[in-house]
Amino acid sequence: MAKINQLLDTGRRALSNSQTGIATVAHNIANKSTEGYSRQRVELVANQPVGEGQLRIGTGAKASQVTRTNNPWLEKQIQKEDTLTGFQDSRSQSLARVEQIYNEQQNKGLNQYMTDFFNGFRELSNNPESLASRTMVKESASALTKDFGRVNEQLRGVQNDLDGQIQVSVGEINQAAKEIASLNEKILGVEVQGNVANDERDRRDLMIKKLGEKVDITWAEGKDGMVSITAGNTAILVSGMSSNELIAKTTGERDRTEVFFKNSENGTLFQITNNFTGGKLGGCLEVRDKTIEEFVAKNDELAYNLAKEVNSLHIEGYDRYGKKGVLFFEQPESVKGASQKIKVNNTVLNDVGRIAAGEKAFAPGDNTVSNMISSLQHRATMRDGSATFDDFYSTQVGEVGALAQRAQKAFEAQKNIKEQMSNIRESISGVSLDEETTKMIEMQKSYEASARVIKVADEMFDTILSLKRM
Repeated sequence: MAKINQLLDTGRRALSNSQTGIATVAHNIANKSTEGYSRQRVELVANQPVGEGQLRIGTGAKASQVTRTNNPWLEKQIQKEDTLTGFQDSRSQSLARVEQIYNEQQNKGLNQYMTDFFNGFRELSNNPESLASRTMVKESASALTKDFGRVNEQLRGVQNDLDGQIQVSVGEINQAAKEIASLNEKILGVEVQGNVANDERDRRDLMIKKLGEKVDITWAEGKDGMVSITAGNTAILVSGMSSNELIAKTTGERDRTEVFFKNSENGTLFQITNNFTGGKLGGCLEVRDKTIEEFVAKNDELAYNLAKEVNSLHIEGYDRYGKKGVLFFEQPESVKGASQKIKVNNTVLNDVGRIAAGEKAFAPGDNTVSNMISSLQHRATMRDGSATFDDFYSTQVGEVGALAQRAQKAFEAQKNIKEQMSNIRESISGVSLDEETTKMIEMQKSYEASARVIKVADEMFDTILSLKRM
């Protein structure tokens, strides 16, 4: 009778194992399209055998635990690739917008406005007494100063948009950090009881990847199963079951959005904007604070030097009334901000006769000064005589084009690397419907066989009982 009871217990455990296996297969199939999900499987181990004389009789198998098929090293590598992908994506999109500002093929750009301006003086040199030619010079100069402002305004506009993206990214980073801290608590609660928190760990791995896509992070898992995460090498976002916040706000120092780390214990804010070099946040900061600032400075330098060179020649000439020439442009006080401040002198705007064309007073037909100003276009007056106005600006156009192209290629290459890593993960941890269907049939047949064992044991009981009745 004891052996028959053992047989019933063995069959019962086998039924339970099959039920657990089918439930796990169903869970896998249901999560086929769940992002970050790792395929789960039931780990079976032999049950403790029983001794009977010199025999040790097996008592079947039992489910030790349900584990997930996961490669921790690969998950960490994918997170690093996500950080690089986020950085390249953000940088590529931002530089593409900067490139459009300098797009001379689709729109009339600064180079063409400078050419029109100098052509205006060439036309004036052909007919120094012509009011129409002087009016052309004034209009082309006004258009040129407006386009200097247009380039500056659009570059600042891209920076403002990046400020908005930084604020959104910081909000998403804080949300992810809170969820990871909450998952730490759930994982600890499950695994302290000896179980494995498979679904919670999958979700936490996914959130770490998403967090890494937003900002460069370093993280490590402790012996208790909880992870600690640091952003930008200094900001401890997650520590056990608690999380800290990043704060994005505009400061008066630069009138730009800066990122601060908020200590949850005392609420102290520390500015850490320059600590971020990866992820979408790092890409936005690099383009905003480095690339765009460089192009704004070059635009200012071009505007300042053009005004300076034209003014230095114009004030030496004489206008239509025989008066000494005035400043043609309102000379900016400094290079910084010159592209915003440059404008045509009000005296010239109000009376085109005040435009100086000759170097002598009351000398009809004298075009010396207008010729000298028009020749500035092809004189090496920029960067200590190493480049002309056209060369200097064309270099900017070529530079932004090259930057945008390299950024796009770098993003595409990084995207391919990420996809390859994701495909490797999918081959290891992903759910195959064919495999799960085969596993389900196997579990079903195992369940039927286990039920057959129980039925045989039941028939053996009936046989023994019938012997007593005889």
